[in-house]
Amino acid sequence: MANEPLRLIFAGTPDFAATHLQALLASRHQVLAAYTQPDRPAGRGKKLHASPVKEVALAAAVPVLQPASLRTAAVQAELAAWAADVMVVVAYGLILPQAVLDAPRLGCLNVHASLLPRWRGAAPIQRAIEAGDNETGITIMQMDAGLDTGAMLAEARLRIAPGTSAAMLHDQLAAIGPPLLLQVLDNLPACREAARAQDEAGATYAHKIDKSEAALDWSRSAAELARAVAAFNPFPICYGILGGERVRIWEASAEIPAAPAASASPGTILGADRDGIRVACGEGVLLIRQLQLPGGRALPAAELLHARSALFVPGSCFEPTAPQETRS
Repeated sequence: MANEPLRLIFAGTPDFAATHLQALLASRHQVLAAYTQPDRPAGRGKKLHASPVKEVALAAAVPVLQPASLRTAAVQAELAAWAADVMVVVAYGLILPQAVLDAPRLGCLNVHASLLPRWRGAAPIQRAIEAGDNETGITIMQMDAGLDTGAMLAEARLRIAPGTSAAMLHDQLAAIGPPLLLQVLDNLPACREAARAQDEAGATYAHKIDKSEAALDWSRSAAELARAVAAFNPFPICYGILGGERVRIWEASAEIPAAPAASASPGTILGADRDGIRVACGEGVLLIRQLQLPGGRALPAAELLHARSALFVPGSCFEPTAPQETRS
């Protein structure tokens, strides 16, 4: 039988977090306040924009707090004054000091988009795809002072199908996270009792995505590049330089090397037809299916070739790119 409804503080910022907040607002639990990052400038006009969590909270008349840091005594006292049972943290983006971790009666729970201890850190969705993982999921964790190191209360597993982009995987995980979170909150004493410590031997770190990683290094294998294209869609979008133009690559797959690929330099266009644009790599061939030229929108390769076929003539070559640092 479910336990009594809980008094919650929610902390989160992006769409992924907002989806979880919506589920909590529709549940039997009470959301006392929502903490989110300060409004940030965005767009060409650099106007301040509210986070998705702020928008959801305001629409539900939930008080919104946006401290730049949780480290000051005043902010910590304000948070403690809510007398919450639990603080739920989902992609918040600020470090929680020990005083904040200790403030709620039952501590702080984190919804993390990986199967911990694999892919602790800022970009678990992208790094799982980039690494070629076959499976990921959601982990609900009791937070401690470490970086995603707390005891695990529950998990939900999800297969990563070939060709899945970070955008697609984000939405899939956002669908399974809220039900798992509510399951934990409804049975929190039992979940805390059965919590499992993480195996440090299996820990990996999901580094924050850097825009420089989007530049494709054609000397790498086609399989690696295809995974990078999927991992960095919708941000920062992989690209190569061809004929002095930045070609953004939204969708691609690896092919078994065709005969001409063995002697072609990495980055050389081997062919371009309705199926896509084939580019020689350090190993294998990358078939580019959807791409974007400066000032245009992302288009299927067949459609773009109607207008700009001269740019993709076989034998043309993408400019070489310095090898990226390998992360683990």
